Order: sequence, then C-alpha cells, then structure tokens
Amino acid sequence: MASAADAAAKAAPRLRRVLGLSDLILYGIILIMPIAPIPLFGLAQKLSDGHAVTTILLAMIAMVCTAFSYGRMAALYPAAGSAYTYVGKGLHPHLGFLAGWAMFLDYLLVPLICTIYGALTVQRLVPQVPYWVWALLFALVITVVNLRGVRATANANLALMVIMTGVVMVFIVLAVRFLFRAHGWAGLISSHPFYDPATFHFSAIATATSVAALTYGGFDGVTTLAEEVKNPRRNVLLATVFVCLFTGVFGGLQVYLGQMIRPDYHSFANLETAFLDISNDVGGVWLFQAMAAILIVANVGSGLTAQAGVSRLLFGMGRDRVLPPRFFARLNPSRGIPDWNIWLVGVLAFAGALLLDYEKSAELINFGAFLAFMGVNAAAIRQFWFLEDRKKRRFLSAVLVPGLGFLFCLTIWLSLQTPARIIGGLWFAVGILYDAIKTRGFRTAPAFTDFSES
Repeated sequence: MASAADAAAKAAPRLRRVLGLSDLILYGIILIMPIAPIPLFGLAQKLSDGHAVTTILLAMIAMVCTAFSYGRMAALYPAAGSAYTYVGKGLHPHLGFLAGWAMFLDYLLVPLICTIYGALTVQRLVPQVPYWVWALLFALVITVVNLRGVRATANANLALMVIMTGVVMVFIVLAVRFLFRAHGWAGLISSHPFYDPATFHFSAIATATSVAALTYGGFDGVTTLAEEVKNPRRNVLLATVFVCLFTGVFGGLQVYLGQMIRPDYHSFANLETAFLDISNDVGGVWLFQAMAAILIVANVGSGLTAQAGVSRLLFGMGRDRVLPPRFFARLNPSRGIPDWNIWLVGVLAFAGALLLDYEKSAELINFGAFLAFMGVNAAAIRQFWFLEDRKKRRFLSAVLVPGLGFLFCLTIWLSLQTPARIIGGLWFAVGILYDAIKTRGFRTAPAFTDFSES
C-alpha cells in the first residue's frame, strides 16, 4: 500500500519550477503596481498632518519584516500560498481559519475600493456627472466584462505596468525640474516631509500609517508562485522582501516630491485625487490627464481581477456547502462562470461605494490584512524557534525580525480608527461564531480548507 501511495504521489500532476528570482520580483511589482501610493497620498497627508512619506517608510518596515516571515513560511510549505495555510500549519488550524476569514474581508472589499477610487478619478475629468453615476457605471463595466469571461493576461499586466512606470518617471523628472527652478537645491532636499516638529504627533503618524500600509497590498501574492520557483527557499524570501523595499523607496520618492511641491494638504480640491493636482502643477493638463488615465485603467484592472477572484471564492464556498449551494455554486450553463456571484459582488461594490468613502474602505481592508500579517509573523516565530532543532535556531531570523514585524503590525492595527475597528470586529466575531458552530465547539476541523485559490 505504501509503494502504491508513493507511485500515486509521483504520478500526480506538478507545476514546473521555471521561474527565477527576477521573474518573481517582476510579478510582485506588477501586483502592487508602481503607482500604489498615489491614491493614498492626500489621505496620508491629512491624517499624518503633513508626514505622508514618513508613514510610507514606517509601513515599509512592517511589511519588510512580514515579507521575511512570508518568505520563510513559503519555503517551508512551497505548495501553499496564503496566510490561512501558514497560520494554520505554524500555529493552529482554527487560528488559520480566522486568518483566512480576516483576509476574506479584504477580498470582498477590493472591488469596492476600486469602484470608489475609479469613480472619483473619472469625476475629476467630468465633474458635471454625479459621483453615483460614475460609481454605477464603473461597477457595471467590471461586472459585464467578467460576465463575458474575459480575464487579464500577464502580458496585459506587464504592458500596463510599463505605461504606469513611464508616466511616473515623467512625473519625477518634471517634479525635480519644477522644484529646482523654483528654489534650487533647497527645493529638492529637506527634512520637513519626514519630520516637522510643529506638526509631528505619534498618534497621528500611527493612524496615517494604518492607511498608508495599503500601498503594499498584494505583496504576499508572490508566495502563491512558490511551487513554480527555482530554489524557493532562497528566491521567494528575497523576492518578497525586495518587492516591499522597492515599493517603499520608489513610492516614497513620489510622495516626497508631492509633499515638496504642495506641503499644505488643505489646498487640494479633493484629498482622494490630490496627486492629480500635483501632476497638473508640474506638467500641466496633459500630465493631469495622463495620470488620471492610468489611475482609471489600473482600478479597472484591479477591480476586474478582484471581482473574478472573489466570485470564484464564493463559488468554492458554495460548492463545499459552506454557503447555500443553490445560489453560490451555480455556474452559467454556456460560459461556465459563477455569474450570480459576479452580479452579487458588482451590486455590493456599487452599494458600498455609496455607503463608504475611500478612507473607511482602506482602513477596513487593513483591519483584516494586519490581523493575518500578525498571524504569519507569530507562526514564523513558533515554527523556526520553538519547533526548530536547537542547533539550527537563529535568534535574528527566527525571533527578532518576525517579532518586530508582529509589533509593527500590531501598532498599525491598533491605530485604525474606531469605525474600522467596530465593523472589522463584528466581521471577526461572526467568523469565530461561524467556526465554533461548524466545528461543534472547535472539536473538529475548521470549516474552510483552502483560501489560496482566491
């Protein structure tokens, strides 16, 4: 029987390990997108009282430490790709379920936040049309496209990233020229964007960092390719850390220049689209329109991918009878897609865009994300210190780095504003109750078995 099982395991289909370190890094940068800090700039400036770049860099520290934990756990479980798996294997299956439940909230909210920001950006171009109309059209577009079964390809994402990077590089060159012409070297180099003693308050910085951390959303997607990577123990770890560092430095540069050009956040017409005003300052109408165009396209792409992913996650839950199968497990007979789920997510995105603003949505996303991040850091500590052979233990990599990641994430999570904590707490409480009911008081296996397919 053992030999038959071994033979079956060898015969099982496996993904080919063909991806190198550069492939992983490129994939991670595409996931996060080089314009990631731009939508958050105005809100981070307001919440931090003029220290947006500081919040980006502080969030980077938390993310780099957490990326280190993700990389190590992915190396240990190279076929896995989610906080659910890492926390479930490193700590406890029920804690893994709760980490997955927390991340599930993020999956539901991403189409919503894309709808909000996309509608706000289009409205800056055509202000005569009410916001709710643009929100309806945006939600309808991504829903209709997903109903046709169209999925973004890797080549399309790469082309989009190249265009975005090109526009951002043009902005950086024009911003440097603008500042140098106006103030010389003094206009380019200043410590005030990082620290202004007149307005610096730790509580404000912590709250703003909880929003700015959304810049790094999606970095953990690198670990989903762990089964296809050459030398996963080394490359997954290096790629996740490098992607976070690149995002922090490159994004921090954009934010720094934005602060130098317009240090007073009160001057913006709209905080959510503040970077469009800065683009107009340094490059005129054409750069304003180019920046708006890439923001709209990026949100369409993210909304499409997110809606497709969460609709299939709901389908899986329906198929496993976690949710009512008659609705959630239904597939369109001709296209083979979960069309009712797609419509449901589209309706929720539109309704949410009317009920929530960008700031509340961003904080609510980070409520679940940082709970999961803390879980992964804690799992890494237990796995590589308490369960590791004494001779192989390394305090720096097994305790200090993930411990710092846990503390930074905890600080950011505790700094979320009250509405996000209330709504997120209710969601988490429902998850605990649901798990308790489905597992007969936590006596059997958790209700979900795989969140990685999202």
